[in-house]
Amino acid sequence: MLGFIKIIIKTTLSALLFSSALLSGKVIPAAEQTALYLPLLKNKNVAVVVNHSSMLGERHLIDVLLSHGIKVKKIFAPEHGFRGKADAGAHIKNSVDNKTALPIISLYGKHKKPTKKDLQGIDLILFDIQDVGVRFYTYLSTLHYIMEAGAEQNIPLLLLDRPNPNGQYIDGPVLEKKHRSFVGLHPVPVVYGMTIGEYAQMINGEKWLKNSVQVELKVIKVKNYRHQSHYALTIKPSPNLPTDQAITLYPSLAFFEGTVISAGRGTNKPFELYGAPSYADKTFSFVPKSKVGAKHPKFINQRCYGVDLSRSRFNKKRFTLAYLQDAYAKYPDKKNFFLKNNFFDALSGNSQLRKQIKAGLSEKQIRKSWQKNLNTFKQIRKKYLIYP
Repeated sequence: MLGFIKIIIKTTLSALLFSSALLSGKVIPAAEQTALYLPLLKNKNVAVVVNHSSMLGERHLIDVLLSHGIKVKKIFAPEHGFRGKADAGAHIKNSVDNKTALPIISLYGKHKKPTKKDLQGIDLILFDIQDVGVRFYTYLSTLHYIMEAGAEQNIPLLLLDRPNPNGQYIDGPVLEKKHRSFVGLHPVPVVYGMTIGEYAQMINGEKWLKNSVQVELKVIKVKNYRHQSHYALTIKPSPNLPTDQAITLYPSLAFFEGTVISAGRGTNKPFELYGAPSYADKTFSFVPKSKVGAKHPKFINQRCYGVDLSRSRFNKKRFTLAYLQDAYAKYPDKKNFFLKNNFFDALSGNSQLRKQIKAGLSEKQIRKSWQKNLNTFKQIRKKYLIYP
């Protein structure tokens, strides 16, 4: 009896807190608005696309669904895995969740898209992953392949939307079709200013899926969200984006992944600093170590020199080429600055940016070269916005 009373009290307090949040104008992710989507899942066999960020306060979405009697049959996990601890690019094997005994199917590596067999017996796919609003963040590509598989197998997709921490602006070069890859499948700029729900609507509406198929899509909205809203993430979306500042700097510093420069993986400030052993300015230094989510970082156990943007006035707060241009200018071996695997071009979405940096063009000059495509994207984007 006492346990039953505790449950009632806990439920009542949760309801009061939720009502208070609504009245205060607090931003509430869709996952926390269970009354809007639980009825849509009732009596259906559900596959969920989730990771460690799929939380409702201190409870994982999976646990919440199961506690309400929802028939969750499978878990699909993106890059970094279900628990979000794997290195970027690491191969993740299929497994079974220890807590729930549910099968976990990895959607990374060679198996990026669910097969017909994976979706056999599934009535609905539920997607809930925190995005950061940057084109080369691979959760977007996972969303693309989930939508494509759903469309091909006639399985609806229910997406629980979450705020975009970089949703306040739009910037960067737009990806060209010939540079499509898992770090960029769509003709969008580096920073696109949309929530993942709005982005899903754009993928569908613009018919970017294979053979122009469209999935039956429903997006549960974020409550009280505006694109200019500041939203601090309570859970790091991936191992190397542990802070708000790292998330802010990520669109600019991720370009270093296609160069010899370290973006701070293996330190306590990933994507808040950059450098290399031969960087010319020796004022600041750091030593990358093997860590969870960065087992084999660039220049492991070597002293690197560079810039700590968490303390520097050089921090531009938004997307900029300034860090890339600075590192190129202060790296002695210009010939080998960009990696030979063309990964830099995949990140930039074109082959021009690399050539422009080498030619010494100013950021202002480079920006002019992408304005036409950027303006075209802005017009496309308007059609799919859910929030002001």
